[in-house]
Amino acid sequence: MRGALAGLTTRGRCLLAAGLAAALCSAILNERDLLRVATFVVALPLLGAALAATARVGLSARRTIVTPRVPAGERTEVVLEISATGRIPSGGLLLEDGVPYTLGGRPRFVIERLRRRTAVRLGYQLRPTVRGIHSVGPLRGRVTDPFGLAEFERELAARSRVVVVPRTVRLTGLPGGSGQGTGDDGSIRLRSGQGEDDAVVRQYRQGDDLRRVHWRSTARRDELMVRVEERPWRGGITVLLDRREQAHRGTGPASSLEWAVSFCASVCTHLHHRGHQVRLITEDAQTIAGEHHDTGHSDNVVLDGLAALQVSSRRDLAVAGDLGSGYELIAVFGALDATSAAELARARIRRPRSLAVLLDVDRWSTGEHPRDPAEAAGLLRDAGWGVVIARPEEPMNTVWTDLCRIGSVRGRSLTGGFQ
Repeated sequence: MRGALAGLTTRGRCLLAAGLAAALCSAILNERDLLRVATFVVALPLLGAALAATARVGLSARRTIVTPRVPAGERTEVVLEISATGRIPSGGLLLEDGVPYTLGGRPRFVIERLRRRTAVRLGYQLRPTVRGIHSVGPLRGRVTDPFGLAEFERELAARSRVVVVPRTVRLTGLPGGSGQGTGDDGSIRLRSGQGEDDAVVRQYRQGDDLRRVHWRSTARRDELMVRVEERPWRGGITVLLDRREQAHRGTGPASSLEWAVSFCASVCTHLHHRGHQVRLITEDAQTIAGEHHDTGHSDNVVLDGLAALQVSSRRDLAVAGDLGSGYELIAVFGALDATSAAELARARIRRPRSLAVLLDVDRWSTGEHPRDPAEAAGLLRDAGWGVVIARPEEPMNTVWTDLCRIGSVRGRSLTGGFQ
């Protein structure tokens, strides 16, 4: 009873107080007719509170998110199904779903009358602007009696998960010889015996399949010779994302960090579609998605990993060994000082091809101490890296095309010493 009285609205409380005052006056004045009116006035809000409390127990709701994985900047629809299972119909129902501001405003709905065993379908749209893993809900309903004298609020549906993945851009082209070797570029490995089936044979090694023995070459050389795989051998590519908070500028979806995340997502999905094995790591060598020996992961693994990515509080780029683990490296850096660039150059000396995208982060937001990326780019170029400086006004596909062109030039310079 105490819980039911707690649900009285201002109108109900005023009516209850008026009824009690009328009852007191009827006792003082000995007016039976006034007592009858007072009894009715007191009973009305109590009856309304009982009706609202009973209807509260008989409500059920279900939330369905049409696309639980949605790219940032696109829309998805949410469908709510509300039904009344109680014996007493509710007079009115106010619904409010808990939606974070990054997904849009909180939707509100008013159902004037919810009939028994009848489902009402409602819908609204989510407009995510920033990547991340968000929760929608809980769905709360406020039930009122037909006279508006009492109301109760309860949770009708729990939280639902929405994964907002980074926006990807369609890219074209590849750096020449990309992904065809682990210790050298693909053209170098081709000369070392890893290549097409009809072009290269090599000496038998312990553990080789005897079905791959090339008998014609074996007879000519008087020793077992085997042919390589029928398809070109593919190595791996490591994509590095610099997520340091101190290395980026801007806020929200227009920040340099979100540009870097979107670019890495586009590169990884593009390389996956071209048949390459991709490993995505951060500047501190933490793996976001993929291993070079793992060929079964899909684009969703990379996108989900980037959706949950958090910024790092590290100030400096600590380079501990080869970040590419012996594979080709495509790195996307924020603000990079000369010291970090020199460490990167020493760590990747005589390694496979190294490509870098340096963000001119001050173009995203003018800082007090602008930093020119040209010095760091020059140090990396002197160490044999292919470097492209990216600015916010340049399309991602243009940056990728320039990187492919520079990567192809570097690939030819590596093979020049083996002619």
